[in-house]
Amino acid sequence: MLGSWHGSLSISAISDVKDLEAPGTNGANGALVATKRPEPNLWSIMQTWIDALPVATREQKEQKNDIQNKYVELVAEIGDTPGLDGHDYVFSHCDLLCGNVIILQPESSDGHCSNCITPKISFIDYEYASPAPAAFDIANHFAEWAGLDCDHSAVPTRSQRREFLTHYVRTFRAKSHPYSSADSLEPAIDELSRQVDLYRGVPGFYWGIWALIQAQISQIDFDYAWYSRVRFSEYEAWKAELDGSRQHEGKEMPVRERRWAEE
Repeated sequence: MLGSWHGSLSISAISDVKDLEAPGTNGANGALVATKRPEPNLWSIMQTWIDALPVATREQKEQKNDIQNKYVELVAEIGDTPGLDGHDYVFSHCDLLCGNVIILQPESSDGHCSNCITPKISFIDYEYASPAPAAFDIANHFAEWAGLDCDHSAVPTRSQRREFLTHYVRTFRAKSHPYSSADSLEPAIDELSRQVDLYRGVPGFYWGIWALIQAQISQIDFDYAWYSRVRFSEYEAWKAELDGSRQHEGKEMPVRERRWAEE
């Protein structure tokens, strides 16, 4: 994302965030939208952003109410999705575009790889980091394959996502459950894949809200209003696949959803 604050974080510093008892968080419409979650978290941050949306015009008020209603529905639908091995919330970067992942290859004196030693991996621009479901962080990373120009044909296919998730689960288990059975890997990969599929529309909703705010306050020369519309369209396309409305209405599957379904 187009951020204003930079930082770096070694991959070795990432740790799980345990579930904490937290009071319910009331949205602008008074609905209870969060219980027993770390505070702050993905959902409470989105609610804060919604609360900050402009309401100077009737159109803006209607837009804010629509987003608030969709948010409450979204939290009710997937907000309590169990995480991998009981870790419902983990430390999440929440802006894992490729440019925010720094891979430093070890080099020998002649400039070549030193016996293929594992490279050092660091993250930068973690100002959006918060407790969140791992499925959101991963779905957001996949969404960012499209880049700032939102080229949805670049979103990873099913097999590409599967390869990523296989490495993720193996590494996660090696660090957190080193004595777990190898037979349990495939079911865990299947489950995480299902969760990432379920969360694939959330990044569009998340950044759509963010971009609406940036359109009002940012001094950066970027069309945030356009970006917001495109990102919200990702959420709407996911929703239409989830509830079957796109197929029922006989509409063509959007490029992003078609790419996501490709093997």
